[in-house]
Amino acid sequence: MVNAIVINDSTANRATVIATRTNSAEMGVMKAMLIDTLKVKLSNGIAHFVFKKKDGSLREAWGTTQRNIANAKTNGRGVSREYFKTTAYFDVECGEWRSFRWENLVQVF
Repeated sequence: MVNAIVINDSTANRATVIATRTNSAEMGVMKAMLIDTLKVKLSNGIAHFVFKKKDGSLREAWGTTQRNIANAKTNGRGVSREYFKTTAYFDVECGEWRSFRWENLVQVF
């Protein structure tokens, strides 16, 4: 029996970037799929997740990309965070946009 995982182009791109940054192909695929899970949760409502900040500390966050919540704080004139190999979310606790590097995602609840 063969187990296979089918991923789209965006997930494959994220997996490659994460694998390069972490020196682990397995970590690249795992984190890329975790980001896919998070992006679905962010678009459907408020997601609860944890990521590692630049200073190494862990950040527990509640965020969304759902239009009816985040639109008031969206100007649409910037470059997508995907270009910078990060994921953006609207932080519902502080009312501002934030982002994190893909390889720093730790957990999605």
